[in-house]
Amino acid sequence: MNLTFKIGDIEINRVGYGAMQLTGQGVFGEVEDRENAKKVLQAAVANGVNFIDTAEAYGPKFNELLIAEALHPYASGLLIATKGGFDRTGPNKWIPNGSPEKIKADIEGSLERLQISQIDLWQLHRIDPSTDVEKTLAPVIEAVKAGKIKQVGLSEVSIDQIKHVQNLLPIASVQNMYNLVDRKWEDVLDYTAEQGLAFIPWFPLASGPAKLEDKIKAIAAAHQATTAQIALAWLLKRSENILLIPGTKSVTHLEENLKAVEINLSEEEFETLSNQ
Repeated sequence: MNLTFKIGDIEINRVGYGAMQLTGQGVFGEVEDRENAKKVLQAAVANGVNFIDTAEAYGPKFNELLIAEALHPYASGLLIATKGGFDRTGPNKWIPNGSPEKIKADIEGSLERLQISQIDLWQLHRIDPSTDVEKTLAPVIEAVKAGKIKQVGLSEVSIDQIKHVQNLLPIASVQNMYNLVDRKWEDVLDYTAEQGLAFIPWFPLASGPAKLEDKIKAIAAAHQATTAQIALAWLLKRSENILLIPGTKSVTHLEENLKAVEINLSEEEFETLSNQ
């Protein structure tokens, strides 16, 4: 199993880190224990993570500022992916906003908060149904031409939406919800694999119904692993273009998640988990 994947010219270790949890309740406001949050980010990089996922909407803004405070100047080869296109009016409130003004402001703001001159991977957090995607992406295309964005990705999109956007500009990644339990986007995963795009499943850890949970526990016991590690190992085996971004506020859990790469599920174990 290949444990790296290339986004552009950067070779990514397939288990990265999702920073969304390093915010307040409902992904809103400042993280409760800032010093601990910084330690988690620093531990991730120290343990070989070179792919960190964040977004303007996380906080909003606080998460990107935290990453810069913890990690800038960034280690060579560290890819920080960010996203734009959501208005946040309160905890757990997410309102898609694909207006060109909002997208442009999100890009410029991310550059400033992350203290960088170029975003390695900028992803459209959602396609706003009330705005033509051509209009939404106009400032993104502009930013790519100006060297402010290196690669572009999409989130929560169908194959048709990906194809439509691919006619406008090259796409490097797709970030859809996907895990052992929720495989609604199976066709999108297969399409991205065919296209050589990274597939970044959000909410990668889900134990699911009791029947599946029992299967995971049995396999975890056989590997002397946690159920979370087994869920991640299944994703790594499912497709070689999957990049994992499990999030945690604990250095111990972070280190556990990273050890998922050491677990080699047999074909039988993989099939047992695949057949819910």
